[in-house]
Amino acid sequence: MDTTLNTPAGGGYREISYWHDSVAADGDDLAQRPSLDGPTDADVVIVGGGLTGLWTAWYLAQREPTARILVIEKEIAGFGASGRNGGWCSALFPRSASSLARTHGREGAVAMRRAMIGTVDEVGRAAAEAGVDCDYVRGGTVLYTRSVVQERAGRADVDEAADFGVDPLEWWDADAVRAAGATGAVFDPSCARVHPAKLVRGIARAVEARGVRIAEGTTVTRVDPGRVETDRGVVSCDRIVLAVEGYGAGLAQTHRRILPLYSLMIATEPLPAAVWDEIDVPHGRTFSDYRHLLVYGQRTADDRFAFGGRGARYHFGSAIRPGYDRVERVFSHLRRTLGELFPAIGDVEVTHRWGGPLGVPRDWHAGVRFDPRTRIAWAGGYVGDGLSTTNLAGRTLADLLSGTDSELVRLPWVGHRSPDWEVEPFRFLGANAGLAAMGVADAEEGLTGRPSLVARALGPLIGH
Repeated sequence: MDTTLNTPAGGGYREISYWHDSVAADGDDLAQRPSLDGPTDADVVIVGGGLTGLWTAWYLAQREPTARILVIEKEIAGFGASGRNGGWCSALFPRSASSLARTHGREGAVAMRRAMIGTVDEVGRAAAEAGVDCDYVRGGTVLYTRSVVQERAGRADVDEAADFGVDPLEWWDADAVRAAGATGAVFDPSCARVHPAKLVRGIARAVEARGVRIAEGTTVTRVDPGRVETDRGVVSCDRIVLAVEGYGAGLAQTHRRILPLYSLMIATEPLPAAVWDEIDVPHGRTFSDYRHLLVYGQRTADDRFAFGGRGARYHFGSAIRPGYDRVERVFSHLRRTLGELFPAIGDVEVTHRWGGPLGVPRDWHAGVRFDPRTRIAWAGGYVGDGLSTTNLAGRTLADLLSGTDSELVRLPWVGHRSPDWEVEPFRFLGANAGLAAMGVADAEEGLTGRPSLVARALGPLIGH
């Protein structure tokens, strides 16, 4: 099945991604839950049925068992990035330890790194507690280096990790890796392979079992303190959580707070065991390399490659449309790059192609906030590192909303407010210039064998 992601009016959620196709094949009909049927009230309204919202509901229901929690979702639970991503449950945070130290001090950076590493295990633990089988295998991630410049960058990451004393990164020499042209690799054990749609769809069912109501097919049009307006009626409430990530560009309150940047993926047909043995990507291990134009991949539980990357442009006015999920130029680039990394795959067929928007704050710094005056909370800005970070956000929001004093509410990302993105057309010009620069930077380093001057000059536009 080669998915086409222009979702038809009658549904078609199976066609969103390989992950959705897979859960549908396993018996999830992906049907919308009932919409709101008029005005109502709740103690807590969570806008967004992705992992941020659902993890918040999961942990808040533990802290406040009698609270009336309502999750409102425009499509279905797991429609957005939570159900379409690369399946990396990693300790990655959009800002590096050294960058966090410059902003929050060394102690804050260390605390953030420890929290992220602990979250990798917490996702597996919580999923098991919820009875969700999401193909969770903690096999670490390998970041290949394929040039002298990339090797220097990889060794520098290992040295930085050693200096902070938290992330247990390892340097692997060339004879320990099998990607084509690899001069070595950095191994990070703090990562698990998961099936994202199984996770998010399973957590949705688990929170319902705890008494949380999920209203789907319901569009939020405005949020004010104590009041959430939808196309199906107004909800009166005590507390509100905005958990819409890249789709926050569609709300007036968050339009310039977040930029929706597209990331695209492909999935291959299943590969035989002999090929997997040859390329040495065991179950549970994810992989990438040190190019500037990011790529990421995993071996799925049914022995496919799921492989993705950046390269699709930002659309004027932060527009999000189904047609933007497909860019043939990017799909071709991904298939070509996968073959370059692992020539042993030969002419294996690509069976699924898809994409979707992720959320990028202006300073590439994820955050969690709760305003006790307005009683409105927000979390997001994961820049594609959200599969695990959403869990940390959900636990932190649950503590903030319930007034629980914990180490989580003192982490440095709590209360962080990123600057707003520029108005158009400057947002369009800057975002796309930064993306183009990363492709140029890879070519420059290939020609010169030195760190890219282009990346150094324009990297801040995309968080470098």
